[in-house]
Amino acid sequence: LIMSPAVWKWTCLVSHLLLSTTVSPLGRQQPLHPKRPFISFTGDQAEGNFNHLVVDERTGHIYLGAVNRIYKLSSDLKVLVTHQTGPDEDNPKCYPPRIVQTCNEPLTPTNNINKMLLIDYKENRLIACGSLYQGICKLLRLDDLFKLGEPFHKKEHYLSGVNESGSVFGVIVSYSNMDDKLFIATAVDGKPEYFPTISSRKLTKNSEADGMFAYVFHDEFVASMIKIPSDTFTIIPDFDIYYIYGFSSGNFVYFLTLQPEMISPPGSTTKEQVYTSKLVRLCKEDTAFNSYVEVPIGCEKNGVEYRLLQAAYLSKAGAILARSLGVGPEDDILYTVFSKGQKRKMKSLDESALCIFVLKKINDRIKDRLQSCYRGEGTLDLAWLKVKDIPCSSALLTIDDNFCGLDMNAPLGVSSMVRGLPIFTEDGDRMTSVIAYVYKNHSLAFVGTKSGKLKK
Repeated sequence: LIMSPAVWKWTCLVSHLLLSTTVSPLGRQQPLHPKRPFISFTGDQAEGNFNHLVVDERTGHIYLGAVNRIYKLSSDLKVLVTHQTGPDEDNPKCYPPRIVQTCNEPLTPTNNINKMLLIDYKENRLIACGSLYQGICKLLRLDDLFKLGEPFHKKEHYLSGVNESGSVFGVIVSYSNMDDKLFIATAVDGKPEYFPTISSRKLTKNSEADGMFAYVFHDEFVASMIKIPSDTFTIIPDFDIYYIYGFSSGNFVYFLTLQPEMISPPGSTTKEQVYTSKLVRLCKEDTAFNSYVEVPIGCEKNGVEYRLLQAAYLSKAGAILARSLGVGPEDDILYTVFSKGQKRKMKSLDESALCIFVLKKINDRIKDRLQSCYRGEGTLDLAWLKVKDIPCSSALLTIDDNFCGLDMNAPLGVSSMVRGLPIFTEDGDRMTSVIAYVYKNHSLAFVGTKSGKLKK
């Protein structure tokens, strides 16, 4: 499914039927019939933007998160059910929300912008998180969008104070014999005292259980979370970590991020703010988050640096690409879109590149960094810990591929950038989204662009 923000408003072009461009038995691409339009769904313009979309891989049903609405659509985009999520009386300055305690701020009718939409397959429910009340989530039954639960009475239930769509990313880790976990990552919008930037939460079987969204572990000293230190904001007042994509692979959960950093340009004595794209890795079973490591990623072609991450997607290598990369066909490949430069987060340049990373090679770089830090070399080297540039501590232990950290040398940053392999560049129509899959041993990528075009 590929979409550009430009075509997202009110009309949803769904190519979850990605092969609307038909493929012949011999693999040759056949042109679309010139008079056959895309199937489309148009919502009520008064409701504003569509924000998120997930497809049930078992039924083909589509769940669409919008402003004040959740839609369930058939695979041919017919409306099956709608669920209203707003508007309601609120004020973003109320913490905790007025539904918990009286708020002295003026309350006004406020839209509920969908910020996260996830299918919990094991429990047959949809997790729909919105912008109202500091970011609370509803749990809706997949069949009819009946509200199964809406926890809001504990501080753990407020997941994000940011009101923009695209500010929250979640990854479900599923187990056969115990409750699942939700790893949730969010921009904190200057409120690090209220919201961890990454945390792992309990997904209880009972949607109304007290423990729903509680931290997997929390005591006086340690919790399943990472909080940005408040003194980081004295150095970079608008500091935040923006989460672009997330996934799980093997024993780890990964998030791809964009975050500001102060650097000194060559030959200059003054520092300037740039944005650095980083991959963050955590062990699935790490309840204390001692395994947190982040590594900068980027791409370069013909001397041009592409460093501002726009989108990403995890796929398998496939036999043909695997041979050229020297990996196995089932190895994980990360497809990424970067725009040119490092300085313009909000107004990215139109020059962009599609690049691929072999996930194993990123993990090898992380292992090398862990080994050097546990030899006592260097510092923790995290931009958001620069006010406390803590030296690495030496410890005699073996660090293998699945090492999950100790209560030392964490959280940890990798200083040297891992460079992706550029496979396609676009100079005039910025690429904004990507999806990939393997078809008859070939690796195919679909890219959405700023102007709403779909490139195969």
